[in-house]
Amino acid sequence: MSEEISRILTMVQEGKIDSDKGAQLIAVLQEKETPVFPKKQNKYLEKTLKIRVVSSENDNVNVNVPIKLVKALLKTGHSIAAGIPQSQQYVKDLDINMLIDAIENELDGNIVDIQSANGDTVKVAIE
Repeated sequence: MSEEISRILTMVQEGKIDSDKGAQLIAVLQEKETPVFPKKQNKYLEKTLKIRVVSSENDNVNVNVPIKLVKALLKTGHSIAAGIPQSQQYVKDLDINMLIDAIENELDGNIVDIQSANGDTVKVAIE
């Protein structure tokens, strides 16, 4: 048993997280340890989600997030948000499986490309 799984079980025993959350975390760890995807998808999971905002006022933003992290955060974040009464209204209509499916089927290239009249640009791509 890996050290991470032992830590998760300890947190469950100590009441720091509930058993459902512990099971989700262990599943993510086991998925990480057991390659389930063909080599083609593993190579895809090495790509990065890139978000670029260029402002005419020079307020620029560059964000790079590994696809593996995006996938894990979507699963974990959605399950956490669905369990919080105040945020349930925001995630109830979100089809997380569709987003995961898009990632697993190698969504690639430009996803969003916006240019405003004043010269601001927003680009989201997977590279």
